Amino acid sequence: MANKVRLTMAQALIRFLCAQKTEVNGKIEPLFAGVFAIFGHGNVAGMGEALHQARDTLPTYRGHNEQGMAHAAIAYAKAKNRRQIMACTTSIGPGAANMVTAAALAHVNRLPVLLLPGDVFASRTPDPVLQQIEWAGDPGVNTNDCFRPVSRYFDRITRPEQIITSLPAAIRVLTDAEDCGPATLALCQDVQAEAFDYPASFFEETIHHLRRQPAEARELAEAIAALQSARKPLLIAGGGVHYSDATDAMRLFAETHGVPVAETQAGKGALAWGHPQYVGAIGVTGTTAANELAKNADVILAVGTRLQDFTTASRTLFSNPDTQLIQLNVARHDAKKHNAQSLVTDARHGLQALSAGLSGWSAAPDWQQRASDCIASWNNYYDQVTAPAGIETTTGLPSDAQVLGAVKRASDAGDIVVCAAGGLPGELHKLWRTDYNKGYHVEYGYSCMGYEIAGGLGVRMAEPDRDVIVLVGDGSYMMLNSELATSVMLGQKVIVVVLDNRGFGCINRLQNATGNASFNNLLDDCLSADAGAPKIDFAAHAAALGALSEKVGTIAELEAAIGRAKNADRSYVIALDTDPFMTTDGGMWWDVAVPEVSTEQSVNTARADYETGKQKQPY
Repeated sequence: MANKVRLTMAQALIRFLCAQKTEVNGKIEPLFAGVFAIFGHGNVAGMGEALHQARDTLPTYRGHNEQGMAHAAIAYAKAKNRRQIMACTTSIGPGAANMVTAAALAHVNRLPVLLLPGDVFASRTPDPVLQQIEWAGDPGVNTNDCFRPVSRYFDRITRPEQIITSLPAAIRVLTDAEDCGPATLALCQDVQAEAFDYPASFFEETIHHLRRQPAEARELAEAIAALQSARKPLLIAGGGVHYSDATDAMRLFAETHGVPVAETQAGKGALAWGHPQYVGAIGVTGTTAANELAKNADVILAVGTRLQDFTTASRTLFSNPDTQLIQLNVARHDAKKHNAQSLVTDARHGLQALSAGLSGWSAAPDWQQRASDCIASWNNYYDQVTAPAGIETTTGLPSDAQVLGAVKRASDAGDIVVCAAGGLPGELHKLWRTDYNKGYHVEYGYSCMGYEIAGGLGVRMAEPDRDVIVLVGDGSYMMLNSELATSVMLGQKVIVVVLDNRGFGCINRLQNATGNASFNNLLDDCLSADAGAPKIDFAAHAAALGALSEKVGTIAELEAAIGRAKNADRSYVIALDTDPFMTTDGGMWWDVAVPEVSTEQSVNTARADYETGKQKQPY
């Protein structure tokens, strides 16, 4: 039995995770940086014992909410360019269900996280166990089946030896550039504690390297030919540019060939905001500069992006039928979208191969000048809307743009800004000036309210030497704020700026834009007692969670407070009241269906405008 090791399934699982290593910038590091855990009767005995044994090798971090701790784990992986990841374990029932939203977020954003929810007894002896969902027509179904559609890999472990094949399959998904996303292993709680004689080879160290897929010769030649014929090219940088470590390759491509570079939410930061080829954000939340160029380009090279509807303005941005779209993407599924000419390859390899084949070619001088003029005009607009005085708002309170201007002026070039949902991601996409290439961390694939503070914690754990500034609206703060206490407990300082516009200001604006009256979004427009909705004291709440905090009233006070926050020794929350109505505009349409029939004339007018917008779509 010298080549066998007798362990419980949970012990074997943890030992296997500890044996997984990854290459990061030429250094060998643990693939799993830690495990977030909230214990319950479905995982405390098996997984809890195994994690305790391995605590010096594989740290265990206690969260306060299962969704929040999973968000932190996902944010950590994103900040690490998917090279290092974390696992999360919960009990069965509500603990597992709380993680389903996070799994969906990771799936949409192609980010790796290993989810290990506890499960029912495989033996079914105590059936139905506490927290078990009973479905009379199928006794094998329980809460964890909700993970199936939101996981890239799913398995239910009903025997201890099953992890010998299932764990490597999960690791493949977590480390695969094309298929990356969440992997879920539902661990039956009795099986966690069962022993098995595992082969010692199962625990041998394994080093994972980023697999760089080369371009197929025919596709590469076709892409080179298309670009060589272009006078007005535009490059759109997506998240794949970051995950492939292709930022330098993209910058060299743009400089060598004079190609303007626009950026998606996930791709933002791939090119520094002051670079001559930079034209800013694209799409519904884009700059007028990038959007004007996209509408007039003859060839668009999209690198590492899935081109979702915000990026394409619901398929209206690339409306010129003569525009050729090239999708350079490691995922074949993405490379074929929008009837694109596909170039399936790793972003760094692909850009280098394209540049080598385009020797002597560059964008037309007048196109390069047009790009320069467009971004100069946008920069003038930026200066206007982000100035302390800014543009006058309806309420007289600061706009989101003014707040972003203040945060930028008070921050350092190497700081990291974190956000997720509401109107702020749109303003950040357009207005945030990114210096450090990983200085912009916005989750907008799933646009998940509540990601912000937990995500900030994960980013800080990944980048402990940088200040992490979380921008969050009052609505998202109320959705999920408990990991603020976790950040204090772990000594992982985040700076949180809460913009209190008294409700869901972003959706209220959308509601009004579709012809509807304000209803059930801003707190003043909600059903409430005679006294109205309470005015939340966010500074007091944050202090109750252990953070330092203050409330400010002006833009100047906000800038001063950020300075105090940067000097603080723990997480610091700054709250201020902001205007819910003002937003900046990149000039692009978004497909939001308006009722076809209504008794309200304002809705009928909005419907007519909607039908006009629909005519710009290809179908």
